[in-house]
Amino acid sequence: MTDLGDQREYWDGVGATKTFTHPLDPGLLAGVGPAARILDYGCGYGRLMAELSEQGFLDLSGVDVSSALVERGRRARPDLRFDVLEAPPGLAVPAESFDVVLLFAVLTCVPDEGAQRALTEELHRVLAPGGLLYVSDLLLQDDERNQLRYAAHAEEFGTPYGVFATDDGAVCRHHDRAHLHALLDGFEVLEERPIEVATMNGNRSRGVQLLLRKR
Repeated sequence: MTDLGDQREYWDGVGATKTFTHPLDPGLLAGVGPAARILDYGCGYGRLMAELSEQGFLDLSGVDVSSALVERGRRARPDLRFDVLEAPPGLAVPAESFDVVLLFAVLTCVPDEGAQRALTEELHRVLAPGGLLYVSDLLLQDDERNQLRYAAHAEEFGTPYGVFATDDGAVCRHHDRAHLHALLDGFEVLEERPIEVATMNGNRSRGVQLLLRKR
């Protein structure tokens, strides 16, 4: 089975062709000034950075494990800063380097629990005191197709319920709300909103967005 903490091969291949759709709500960042240092962790081809740039934010950085997605982003928006994340989740920056971090549809792509915990701890490290973490991710689905996928993967590989394989080779995870809250226990929840979103393979799924503040 693929490495559940990285999956770089998938994202440098078929994953680099995907369109990402989790919506960015500008209202959740209404109190953030234009000079705020913003990191998009798992930036893909820079969709969110482009949106924020158009809204007047000036200090935007993006990192992703996929060199193919980063190159796609650099071609589309050469004015934005992209870097390849060589040894995830580690960021080659000092502590407290950012005021805001975006984490959009990343935890679903890092289904390993230890890797998820290491990631949230690293983001806590690089956020300034009182800094904001804006998370958008997918919840456990209650339809038969997904429930069968969860059960089959758990039986074959012993993974947590909610982990599944897509038809094109990714291993993903849908989350129980309690698991997400436990994973983000170093942060205070300021806002929590349900969303419905098209997945990268075009299926409608229930998700959640959280705005959190570093404790």
